[in-house]
Amino acid sequence: MRRICIVGSPGSGKSTLAKKLGSLMGIEVIHLDKLFWKPGWNAVSNEELADLQDEHLRKDSWIIDGSYSSVWQPRLERADTIIFLDFFRWICIYRVVKRYVLARNQTRSDMGSGCPEKIDFPFLLFVWNYPTHRRNKVLAMTQKYTAQKQIIILRNDKKVSEFLKNIKQGNR
Repeated sequence: MRRICIVGSPGSGKSTLAKKLGSLMGIEVIHLDKLFWKPGWNAVSNEELADLQDEHLRKDSWIIDGSYSSVWQPRLERADTIIFLDFFRWICIYRVVKRYVLARNQTRSDMGSGCPEKIDFPFLLFVWNYPTHRRNKVLAMTQKYTAQKQIIILRNDKKVSEFLKNIKQGNR
């Protein structure tokens, strides 16, 4: 595992897992939210995001967290490991709300600078609908790569902890 792609719903723990894995494995972590969002919650174009991502994909090792399906293909092609955090919607909603309460008016380290934590109904609706609208696309995408890549699907915090424990013990 040297090129790891972490995908899942907002609130599933992608950035947290990426940071922990990066620390354990000594691999650079790239947060797509940090590349996509400019100050004031201004988004870059899909072309610019693809260019920014491509700079990192050329490296020998990386952990990239974030879904951004518009730039999935090159990331998935280059990854040797795909991790899908497939958590229940209620867990993700709870974590998004908790994150907002704890980090309101602050910019998280995995977010673009000048983007203080915020929450709105369309975002909550996106998180709520993720299992219905996005989950099957992610599963289909991972199935496409099962012969060439390591696919890891983690469905709860216990499985994430076990996975990290195995990494720490050198069982990759």
